[in-house]
Amino acid sequence: MNKNLTNIARNLRKRPTEAEKLLWRYLRGRTLGGLKFRRQQPIGEYVVDFVCLDERIVVEVDGGQHAGSKSEDIERDKWLRGQGFKVLRFWNNEVLKNIAGVCHTINESALSHPPPSPSPQGRGELKAQSALGPPSPVFLSPQGRGKLEAQKPFAEVSKSR
Repeated sequence: MNKNLTNIARNLRKRPTEAEKLLWRYLRGRTLGGLKFRRQQPIGEYVVDFVCLDERIVVEVDGGQHAGSKSEDIERDKWLRGQGFKVLRFWNNEVLKNIAGVCHTINESALSHPPPSPSPQGRGELKAQSALGPPSPVFLSPQGRGKLEAQKPFAEVSKSR
């Protein structure tokens, strides 16, 4: 691994944006469906915001600086897809204003994106969400990736401890 990229990743982990901090609260410690995410992880020549290596999903949280670098983002996404990753991009304001929807999208993507090798337990399906407002995060059971369990969002769990 490129030592320079490792140093860049370390520095980025020390200075996350507000949107990255918020999303990390929902992704860390296998909180979202038992998926293990890493943050600011070097992959090839790039450092990605969040990655689940088991499911090969990259999550990018973009601020205003990405509006001008669209072609670079397209090239980067193309390379990551060529390596077998599914790339999900969210704007900072999406994460800050609709964390439940962002978590739902990431979770749904984990179900729909084929894993590197077939799971012996199979893949589950998401149940239909209510049309009465933004969706609540749906968390997959870490025990049986195909079953859905109702769990408290991270913020509620933290308050109850």
